[in-house]
Amino acid sequence: MEENTIISLAESHILHTYNRYPVVLDHGEGVYLYDTEGRKYLDFAAGIAVQALGYGNQEYNQALKEQVDKLLHTSNLYYNQPTMEAAAKLCAASGMDRVFFTNSGTEAIEGALKAAKKYAFEKDKCTDHEIIAMNHSFHGRSMGALAVTGNAHYREPFEPLPGIVRFADYNDLDSVKALVNDRTCAIIMETIQGEGGIYPATEEFLHGVKEICEERDILLILDEIQCGMGRTGEMFAYQGYGLKPDIMTCAKALGCGVPVGAFVMTEKVAEASLKPGDHGTTYGGNPFAGAAVSKVFDIFAQQKITEHVKEVGSYLEEQLELLKAEYSCIAARRGKGLMQGLELSIPVAEVSSKALKRGLLLITAGSNVLRFVPPLVIEKEHVDEMVRILKEIL
Repeated sequence: MEENTIISLAESHILHTYNRYPVVLDHGEGVYLYDTEGRKYLDFAAGIAVQALGYGNQEYNQALKEQVDKLLHTSNLYYNQPTMEAAAKLCAASGMDRVFFTNSGTEAIEGALKAAKKYAFEKDKCTDHEIIAMNHSFHGRSMGALAVTGNAHYREPFEPLPGIVRFADYNDLDSVKALVNDRTCAIIMETIQGEGGIYPATEEFLHGVKEICEERDILLILDEIQCGMGRTGEMFAYQGYGLKPDIMTCAKALGCGVPVGAFVMTEKVAEASLKPGDHGTTYGGNPFAGAAVSKVFDIFAQQKITEHVKEVGSYLEEQLELLKAEYSCIAARRGKGLMQGLELSIPVAEVSSKALKRGLLLITAGSNVLRFVPPLVIEKEHVDEMVRILKEIL
């Protein structure tokens, strides 16, 4: 089918909630994607930080093919081996104790919020608990996740939203302290803000929030949906800060293309929160998703992905800093590992569109940030190729 025909079908039948780029992607190989017309693209978007292993990893593909032939779905009324193995590997990698598998990152956020509210309810049997979230944050578009997303533009058309949520300023500890009260049950934040412009938490801020939570028995929820799974050079970004949350959410690269998410918690939270009947999902953690997650962790260990990210991420950071020094339209560089952003004074959407025409996939974050979240298996030569194209555009 021709490209124009496929685009026409989409415009006629798909609900218009995305402004898509005018390209029909067909297949991938390594860190490159190809469209239906045979054009080749260097991928620095990775399906929005999903395709950590790139495209065509045969070990990963084979594991999924074998599971398709064996068993796709059973519901959570029964045990299945792939998902139990995946749970053990996720708990080991995160340093957490209990996991609930979902179908997406947004669902992981919903589950984390429910767990936090149930934890507080078990303490005092009250239902008026409050949550502190961060301005400029992004946690998803379902009603609960939207309620803790710190961007009024996303929230306003759907208000009133569930729960009592107060918004503090990211990396401003005093603004958090000003909102904490006896009804506060949780503080939720991204360890690195993604959609808000690629802002890592400072050491002082994250540790300060953790101390507040420990002192008042408030749960710290860290959203690692985008910044987790090796993207910063640690398996999870909070591990680079030397602390652990009470609840953590992850998705995206957790399945490397298979839709799957999870919220993970400590044993303390698990024992005093969600019980049978409090939460559920039909598809979440089915054998197919479990096989994907389990194999992803195996490949991460075999290929030493986090060590590779530290090396190539450092090189990417250096090259972006050189770009910043060369071009006055670059106001700042922010990020960690292979999650980087350039703040521009020129329209980022135009830069992204011109990159597409030159065979480079780049996405944006916020209104003025160019986002770099490539597959974690990129090499320095791919960074050089990206920089060359970006220089042509700038």
